[in-house]
Amino acid sequence: MNEQQSMTYEQSVKRLDEIVRQLERGDVPLDESLKLFQEGTALVQSCQALLDRAELEIVKLSKGADGAPVETEFADGMD
Repeated sequence: MNEQQSMTYEQSVKRLDEIVRQLERGDVPLDESLKLFQEGTALVQSCQALLDRAELEIVKLSKGADGAPVETEFADGMD
């Protein structure tokens, strides 16, 4: 298991924020910028996987008025 896979969602987002701040400063050498970009890309993928799993779990746990499971659409708030 690599380091990104062992991080929580919150830890990943915090690290992504650190990476963005470093890259926005513009004082990071090119080779280090590329490494940070690659790390950030991996973190984004990891966060998306964590969110996808959480969404599936929520769908499993949703129940209707009669106690039977009900699957509902997720609104992403981007519309």
